[in-house]
Amino acid sequence: MYRIGKVLNHNAVLAVNAEDGKQYLLMGKGIGFGKKVSERVEPGEDSRIYTLQACEERGNADEIVKTIDPEFLEISNLVLDEAEKVFGHIDRNILFPLADHLYYAVERIKKHEQISNPLTEDIRILFHMEYKAASCVVPVLEQKFGITIGDDEVGYIALHVHSAIDDDKVSDAMKTARAVRECIEIVENAMGKRIDVMTLSYNRLMNHVRYMIVRALSGEKLKMSLNDYMSVKYPEEFAMAEKICEQIGKTIGCTLKDAETGYLAMHICRVTSGELDSDEE
Repeated sequence: MYRIGKVLNHNAVLAVNAEDGKQYLLMGKGIGFGKKVSERVEPGEDSRIYTLQACEERGNADEIVKTIDPEFLEISNLVLDEAEKVFGHIDRNILFPLADHLYYAVERIKKHEQISNPLTEDIRILFHMEYKAASCVVPVLEQKFGITIGDDEVGYIALHVHSAIDDDKVSDAMKTARAVRECIEIVENAMGKRIDVMTLSYNRLMNHVRYMIVRALSGEKLKMSLNDYMSVKYPEEFAMAEKICEQIGKTIGCTLKDAETGYLAMHICRVTSGELDSDEE
């Protein structure tokens, strides 16, 4: 049982749990309708309960709840509902930094200060299911505020969704997307042309770089090395892979294992020449 401390709107209240004495954000259709301070409330099965103990990069949950319009909490809750349909269990405590981000995004758009995101296309491909879940805010913000939120903003929201299903922080996900973009640019500059982002080889390359970064950060090692074979048979691609591994290491602040070079060179071959037919590493 909870005792209401503050009614935020018809669908959200701040309440104290009678058992642990801590304050929570309760969200559910009509949960705050007609309610008064100190009145008891029991969340329904469709209600969401959020702890206010979590601290985030842009302030703690309690401060965020007090400083932004409750509608942004509702919209963020909607995004997490959408993400939960796709991914199952998620960390719903990103509700608060996500709501904070949405609030400032809307404020920027109202002032015609839309920000650009050079990594949008990379985020859309790397985290495509997260991007799809994040896109549900587009019609909602149009309906509630009469504003149109662009793909670049959706990309940033997708990173918040990603942080709810993975241990990555938003900043770490941005590092991954940036490292992938640097890799692609090195390959494109060597080829002298743009790579078709819709090709299977491009998607494989991007995802390989993504998991290569995960391995580097976790200290995981590959079981075998292709370096000797790739350096002899595909020296240009291997040299490209060496350059990329060095650059990625600088971006993420972690040295990549030597064996990563050969596998990356193999994926680069698939993009640049299609000479390798194997579908598996």
